[in-house]
Amino acid sequence: MMKIIVWFSVLMMVFFGYSCTSGKGDGIRYIFFLIGDGMGNGQVTGTQFYRAELDGRIGLDSLSFTGFPVVNMMSTYSAFNAITCSAAAGTALATGTRTSNGTIGKDAIHSKDVYSIAVKAKEKGLSVGITTSVSIDHATAAVFYAHQSSRSMYYEIAMDAVKTGFDLYAGSGFLQTRSMTDSTAPDVYRSFEDAGYTIARGYDDFNRKREKATKMVFVQETGASPFSLPYAIDRKPGDLTLSEITRGAIDYLFQKSNKGFFLMVEGGKIDWACHSNDGATMVNEVMDFSDAVEVVLEFYHQHPDETLVIVTADHETGGVGLGTRGYDLNLKLLSYQQNSLDVLSERLVSLREKRGGKVRWEEVKTVLSEELGFWNEIEITKEEEDVLKSEFECSYLQVGAALRGLYAVVEPLAKQAVQLLNNKAGMGWTTPEHTGTRVPVYAIGAGAWRFDGSPLNNTDIPRIIAESAGWD
Repeated sequence: MMKIIVWFSVLMMVFFGYSCTSGKGDGIRYIFFLIGDGMGNGQVTGTQFYRAELDGRIGLDSLSFTGFPVVNMMSTYSAFNAITCSAAAGTALATGTRTSNGTIGKDAIHSKDVYSIAVKAKEKGLSVGITTSVSIDHATAAVFYAHQSSRSMYYEIAMDAVKTGFDLYAGSGFLQTRSMTDSTAPDVYRSFEDAGYTIARGYDDFNRKREKATKMVFVQETGASPFSLPYAIDRKPGDLTLSEITRGAIDYLFQKSNKGFFLMVEGGKIDWACHSNDGATMVNEVMDFSDAVEVVLEFYHQHPDETLVIVTADHETGGVGLGTRGYDLNLKLLSYQQNSLDVLSERLVSLREKRGGKVRWEEVKTVLSEELGFWNEIEITKEEEDVLKSEFECSYLQVGAALRGLYAVVEPLAKQAVQLLNNKAGMGWTTPEHTGTRVPVYAIGAGAWRFDGSPLNNTDIPRIIAESAGWD
């Protein structure tokens, strides 16, 4: 009888000991929150099929995150819309509060500010970095530090970054460095410097300055566009990359962290490529995002018991479909595209301007052959060429035919040609906007088990992170 009592006591001690420990979190010191903007299941699966085809087989080639031990699904709707925007989706992911479209870090009726998991991390003594492949004041990055009624208030959002005072902000730059309403308001970069930040322009400059810097703003070199980093497909030697930003952020935050760090990394141009329905550019952006995740995994493997890595999306963009030509995909055809739709548009516009509007069809065929592999690498039927030639005659030869897209000037003929390439590859699109489909969630490391089980809401993510870290 005495033995039974002893064993029962031991079991109760183990049970209650486990319960108390789990209530304190999972021993996490390093939290990585990676967001592929617009990256739904179609984008991930399409990229996996594409990579496998390049390797000469049918199947799904792994990305750095697709083999994570926890995989789940997540809803993305906003407070008043089934289809969210990035501001509302980001606010939900960052703060756990569902808000109205267009809103940054406020509740749905703009009655109060809501605060992100990154702010909570900072309050707990962690160093915090917010990084992106687009501008630092763009919606997904902004929701972690700013509180504005409109995502378009770029100057005010940037000034909120100064006020919030995170350890590192990194991206292409800032869209508005001066106030649009107050000529006496301070410059954004000057405000950062006055607040004790070191400004680094380019990867080499960042590495030279980071050891002595208390807080940092890390952007592209002087003269580069503040709008975004170049698309991966358009990248030239020396261009700043998301992987470089990620590696630099990890090195910097690790050197200065006593209690650990929180790092958000956004692959922002997956979404932009999908708004353009540009399949080749999209798969290259997903692979580029995967490369940044791989940089994070290098750190994770050195600190597996103290690190949590979450990879997800804020929403899906474009309604990507795989299969437009029966039961076969031919996604490897996308590899013949040399540049993004944006660059192809610029080349065609430049040709028209150079020729004073008097361009021959054969000249355009040469461009499409060099840029997309048409006629040389990819067979183009007479019917398909007739469609392209009709667009050439109806729009391209007209002055001012180029259209302003969401993020770039788009030449209709270029868009028609890229659409043809997508169709021949077997990739379809339902919209140039966002969709309401669920998006994937991947997790690995300490606390990853908490993301398993029933499908998640986007508002669950920061709560689970806090539970994993023992903050609730």
